[in-house]
Amino acid sequence: MTRLTGRQIADEELAGWAYLLGGLQARIHTGDFATGLAVVNAIGAAAEEMNHHPDLDLRYSHVDVRLTSHDARGVTGRDVRLARTISSIAAGAGARVESVDVSRLELALDTPAREKILPFWAAVLAMEHLSGPGFGDELRDPSDGLPAVWFQESGSEEPRQRWHPDVWVDPAQARPRIDAALAAGGTLVSDAEAPSYWVLADPEGNRVCLCTWQERD
Repeated sequence: MTRLTGRQIADEELAGWAYLLGGLQARIHTGDFATGLAVVNAIGAAAEEMNHHPDLDLRYSHVDVRLTSHDARGVTGRDVRLARTISSIAAGAGARVESVDVSRLELALDTPAREKILPFWAAVLAMEHLSGPGFGDELRDPSDGLPAVWFQESGSEEPRQRWHPDVWVDPAQARPRIDAALAAGGTLVSDAEAPSYWVLADPEGNRVCLCTWQERD
């Protein structure tokens, strides 16, 4: 299957779904556990029929869904088709699909010596070292329980912030997140790379990147 670009995914107009870091994500607001369980069971049956399986996280009032094609290292047409099927299942259960509260956390370690330190973090986190098309030079948890870790080349000048989080959001949610962060006492450090990412800082100067799929390969 051919991996889709962010623009191609946006053109599919999947209401309630966000393209975040190589996958489609949505939150299905079910309102209660029984409805959520019924939705999960229906999704499971559809996934078996399509032979393509999502990651599901069942909570009392909602179900989080993530779709990706591991063989293509990203989103393909089968993910889009399953997303539409899941949206129909949710609608039939009286649940709503939204991406407002959906985000994806990635950790970045700024370092001038990636090759030296990467094996340590792979060992201590028990994560896989992935590289090549569709990945940076990064670590990922095979079970997707931990955030991905990537190693950003930096200088060695001190003092410097070594770790920073990258928070991936749907492009429509970038401005509300920025506005909320600024209202909470943060500052906008740089928007030079927007809408790919914005650099924000908390009142003590600790930085975070707010990222979207836009203007990326």
